[in-house]
Amino acid sequence: MIRFSSSSSSSTTPPNSKEAAVLQAKTCLSTTLEKPLNNIKLTNKIKRLKQPRFRVEIPVVDDSPESLSQLAFEMFGELPIKRKGSPVNVLIIWSDIGFKKAALKVFESLPQRPVEHIDISSLSNGDTKILSPADVVVFMAPEASELAVAESVAESLYPRPMVIFNPRWAFEDESEFGELSGLVSSFEVIYSFMGLEVKGILSNRKGVIFKCVRDGVVSGERWNVLVEEEGELKLVSTFKVRPSIGEVENVLYNLMAMNSPVTKSVKFLRGLVSNATGKKF
Repeated sequence: MIRFSSSSSSSTTPPNSKEAAVLQAKTCLSTTLEKPLNNIKLTNKIKRLKQPRFRVEIPVVDDSPESLSQLAFEMFGELPIKRKGSPVNVLIIWSDIGFKKAALKVFESLPQRPVEHIDISSLSNGDTKILSPADVVVFMAPEASELAVAESVAESLYPRPMVIFNPRWAFEDESEFGELSGLVSSFEVIYSFMGLEVKGILSNRKGVIFKCVRDGVVSGERWNVLVEEEGELKLVSTFKVRPSIGEVENVLYNLMAMNSPVTKSVKFLRGLVSNATGKKF
């Protein structure tokens, strides 16, 4: 098991298991949603208030209906959000009816379901009345082709919060979404834990890119890059904005080059020495 350096602060310490990641993400999302869910305001005629839009990313074994349904159950089955009055109603939107059926089966064990499920086809005709009872809407593992529907949902849901969970597109592709790039960037990443595999000529290492909003306050948390050294994950770099694979690759390339006996030749072997991928643990 990889340990974490004691010199790293709690804000830069990623989880060491899937269970820990789910708990960390669940706490992060719950605390971040508490304020907007307790202070829903009507549209201001003078100034349009900003809609709370959040994004959560947790590595999964696969994107099958069974795997994602179980993850959704662990995240939203009993979301610990403190709110005065009525409980929080969560609506999860799935990519197709197969995912919806798998989710309904998993959520059957809840005595009183605070979570409802629909598939995206229910919104294809533009009828968004089904969103009315929801306090928060979660788009679960959406495809890039579903962004136009997500935009319509966001507008209809306003000013209530919306969450994109485990989007199934690469970060590098987002600049090619045209007019919908603005929609994607409007979702603040509050939790992200993505594994890295660093392949070198002399050695391979594991690492992670990690971000976690603390105490429900989105205040410019940095993206942290950690790499395995002697059995521990140590912080090697931070970024103000989400780094591209190329930027992470450069950081890891320089790190490996410094520790390599063939440093002077490394830059000519860049493609072989440093290969950072988005591989999930």
